[in-house]
Amino acid sequence: MAGHIQDRWFKTETDANGKTTRIKTDRHGTGLRYRARYIGPDGTEKSQSFPDGKKRLAEKWLTKIEADMDSGRYVDPKASRTTFRRYAEKWLKSLEADPTTLESMTSQLTLHAYPYLGTRPLGSFKPEHIREWTAELKTAGIQGTYAQVIYANVRAALSAAVDDGHLTRNPCSARSVKPPAAELKRLVPWSAQRVFTVQRALPERYQAMVDLGAGCGLRQGEILGIAVDAIDFDSDTLHVEQQLKLSRSKPVFAPPKAGKLRDVPLPGPVADALRAHMKRFPPIEITLPWKAAGGPPVTKRLIFTAPGGNHVWRPSLNEEAWKPALAAAGVIPVPEDKRDGYQAAREHGMHALRHFYASALLDGGENIKAVSEYLGHSNAALTLRIYAHLMPSSKERTRAAIATVYGTQNPR
Repeated sequence: MAGHIQDRWFKTETDANGKTTRIKTDRHGTGLRYRARYIGPDGTEKSQSFPDGKKRLAEKWLTKIEADMDSGRYVDPKASRTTFRRYAEKWLKSLEADPTTLESMTSQLTLHAYPYLGTRPLGSFKPEHIREWTAELKTAGIQGTYAQVIYANVRAALSAAVDDGHLTRNPCSARSVKPPAAELKRLVPWSAQRVFTVQRALPERYQAMVDLGAGCGLRQGEILGIAVDAIDFDSDTLHVEQQLKLSRSKPVFAPPKAGKLRDVPLPGPVADALRAHMKRFPPIEITLPWKAAGGPPVTKRLIFTAPGGNHVWRPSLNEEAWKPALAAAGVIPVPEDKRDGYQAAREHGMHALRHFYASALLDGGENIKAVSEYLGHSNAALTLRIYAHLMPSSKERTRAAIATVYGTQNPR
């Protein structure tokens, strides 16, 4: 047995003749009688108390502890009583992640995981609890990509808890547990006519943003953070090395998403548009912290600036310029009462320009690996999942290939 059982109600004393006698202790008849004690793998004593009449249960508990230590499945009982929320909050603080990412993860767990799983002790987790939780998410209307991100955060926290010895197995790894399903929504890229109609409806100082999105595939934050030194007119190359984003509601310069620095071909029409823009609106030096609100200051000559001479605030750009342009182009309706504002237009955000860029490259015969590299995706498989249906039809290639063989080799 891994330890021993202490009887708190009786103790054994030995007299001068060596005779042993069991006598009652001061605690006799009060509290839990038996305390099962053992030395854990960390060298400290652990214990669990049991009531009168449950000595066999205490012995079985110690036997299981010994078996778990021998098999490598041991979990400190005290650690297993830590609640999911308490552990997850501690885990988040230990992550070396972008502050904005951490803020997003904290918000997602607080809103959608802690209300269902927060008070549950880690050692009590079973696959059924994860199944019930994902069902609750679906009932609440949390589905698709957003639900997948929340689920991934919970799974990552539970994996860390396994590594730290708070539970033996991640319940998310069970075969019966299925992550939230992806949205079966096929992406439909904008037409060139829509792209240029929206561009013309934008204020002049923002029109070249469309050229960088539709002609180079940049994300909105990368467009807002593009600096003069990122444009190499001699080699017709755009160096995507930073973005302008909000970190805890404060503007900062930061690396592109996932830290993917990249070089993108700079087409002639886009280069001409940038030259004309910089002549009409000369770049301005802007100083912002790097990566986080308290980060070291970095100064860049930004291509796009607000009328007052500051950097462009994304919320202001979206509400005061982008959505009005969408409405003018007939993409979204014009609000009957301006005080009501414009409707949500997530699928018609500036990200739609990236989709147009990808569709134009694929339609032109560019290979998926190159498209993935120019978009700054983590791998070509991700690009393929998003844009496979936009690739030139294999049916037409199949028909042409077989027709060619028949035309040259068929003896008939």
